[in-house]
Amino acid sequence: MSLVSLPGLTQMIEEISQRHNLPKSAVQEALREALIKGYERFRRSQNLDRQQFYDEYFDNFEVELDTEEEGFRILSTKRIVEEVENIDHHISLQEVQEVASEAQLGDEVVLDVTPEQKDFGRMAAIQTKQVLLQKLRDQQRKLIQEEFHELEGTVLNARVLRFERQDIIVAVQSAFGQPEVEAILPKREQLPNDNYRANASFKVLLKKVREGSHRGPQLLVSRGAAGLVVDMFSVEVPEIEEDIVRIVAVSREANPPSRYVGPRTKIAVDTLERDVDPVGACIGARGSRIQAVVNELRGEKIDVIRWSPDPATYIANALSPARVDEVVLLNAEERHALVLVPEDQLSLAIGKEGQNVRLAARLTGWKIDIKDIVLYKAEAEKRQLEAQLDNQDEATEPAAMTPTIEEEDSDLNSLEELDNSTLS
Repeated sequence: MSLVSLPGLTQMIEEISQRHNLPKSAVQEALREALIKGYERFRRSQNLDRQQFYDEYFDNFEVELDTEEEGFRILSTKRIVEEVENIDHHISLQEVQEVASEAQLGDEVVLDVTPEQKDFGRMAAIQTKQVLLQKLRDQQRKLIQEEFHELEGTVLNARVLRFERQDIIVAVQSAFGQPEVEAILPKREQLPNDNYRANASFKVLLKKVREGSHRGPQLLVSRGAAGLVVDMFSVEVPEIEEDIVRIVAVSREANPPSRYVGPRTKIAVDTLERDVDPVGACIGARGSRIQAVVNELRGEKIDVIRWSPDPATYIANALSPARVDEVVLLNAEERHALVLVPEDQLSLAIGKEGQNVRLAARLTGWKIDIKDIVLYKAEAEKRQLEAQLDNQDEATEPAAMTPTIEEEDSDLNSLEELDNSTLS
């Protein structure tokens, strides 16, 4: 069998494998695909009779790498037919039976169609090199997708590599000892409190692994996702990892609409254990557990509140640290509630630019209106008094219009007196 020599083939595969962090099998697969493309380029250049090569024309061709002799061969799978119409896909029965008498029509045979070394020219070699680089990139994308696809929604350690406009390119690892992979941290997923600089390290949430081939990193990471806070609490609080304490809901505003308002998160926790305080477990002794999360998030404010199946209690807890006097559920179907607070708690319940009540509404899923309890009661009393006055007016108006029996008798007596005086 003929062979197209590739001196240093084994060493080349080894170097590419190390440089691109790819297994040797992936490099060999990419090389085979590149060489078959180079062979296609060679065949097209030799196509003097202008034969039409459709897209799937060379599907029956394959490359066999020989690492011992350091070269490759081109093999073609052909079907045995009575009359040959296409020499690349067919071979005559008579020709095959000269070698293998047991061959029959419809069988397939594999033939060596390797061109001569001198025929596999410069243009085919250039084509092979270009395709090889592309195939190596495709293999890298495929491995990244397989490696990180199951890690979506988990927290990874990231290191800043460079800046591209307002986005940041970071390096992440799937596990200890694995090579670093580039990921993109878009502007919308960054924290305003972060100080991003070269080689700075921090935790990120793997938000998405992009499918398909495209330019740029395949991994999309976030510092502003609510899942980042949840995962960090799971690490810091053993009771969450052991399912003693559970995180029921979380609402986060990592990038507030105003620069005068800082990032803030509210987390609702609960437990089925009577002897366990879920809020205290998340805060830790002297605030050690929650402080570790706050430090990682560069001072972000975090409220941990107790979840309750009672909507009124849950809403009151969600407005923490404000003290709530009363919660009125105006419409349970539309999930609309009115919260009454003392005057000195009104601004605290609403929060700076409405952030506290906005996060509480997202956390509970209720539309929340907040009012001063003193003003609300005064308005309620005023409305009640006006309603009473309206009822009194409605009751007195008919009495004035309808004469009584005594009034009718006095009117009759007056008429009789008038008649008598007239007659006399």
